Amino acid sequence: MFYWVVKAILSPFLHLVFRPWAEGLDNVPRHGPVILAGNHLSFADHFFGALHLPRKVISLGKSDYFTGRGLKGLFTRLFFSGVGTVPIDRSGGKASEAALRTGKRILAEGNVLGIYPEGTRSPDGRLYKGKTGVARLALESRAPVIPWAMVNTFEMMPPGRPLPKFGIRPGVRFGKPLDFSRYYGMEDDRLVLRAVTDEIMYALMELSGQEYVDKYAASARVEMERARRESVG
Repeated sequence: MFYWVVKAILSPFLHLVFRPWAEGLDNVPRHGPVILAGNHLSFADHFFGALHLPRKVISLGKSDYFTGRGLKGLFTRLFFSGVGTVPIDRSGGKASEAALRTGKRILAEGNVLGIYPEGTRSPDGRLYKGKTGVARLALESRAPVIPWAMVNTFEMMPPGRPLPKFGIRPGVRFGKPLDFSRYYGMEDDRLVLRAVTDEIMYALMELSGQEYVDKYAASARVEMERARRESVG
């Protein structure tokens, strides 16, 4: 309920101020489990990615987002709850296993699950190598996978910028469902998981128009920060 209250409050304001657009909405099933696999350009993705969809989009977030204290902790909990984020239960083991377990539960309940295969925001607006957790989840749940590409959110609000730039229209493109039925039952094969993940990333590259980089975004961020420090020093 809180999700729809937040959306009802924010939606008119976001449409009026930023004039966001969307393409391919009909590619998202109106009922049943769905995996939305998207690029991740900006904190603004949390606002504009699901804005046009009539269904609630649930995403996975670190439990740290829900355990903060004071006013900041309260605001953080309310925000992430309001945009459909659920905390990952880490009590049963590694974070990746907890995310998979939670994701499968969300899909088994017939919901829409939003995933960013890159694992973190792009440090420079390019599309980076996807992690294979999305592939395992797709094969084990057998839910349809829809590529979900954000456009212009990096230019509007790149990482590190506290407020968005005005005059830039953010957009989102939903691609056609990707069929991975030929791989069902092969979710323990690492080569299959990589092939499925790469197919998802290729679809995102075509939808978003981003340049693809064959390395993980987290590694690229560390390299860029190291190069920055060296240039200053």
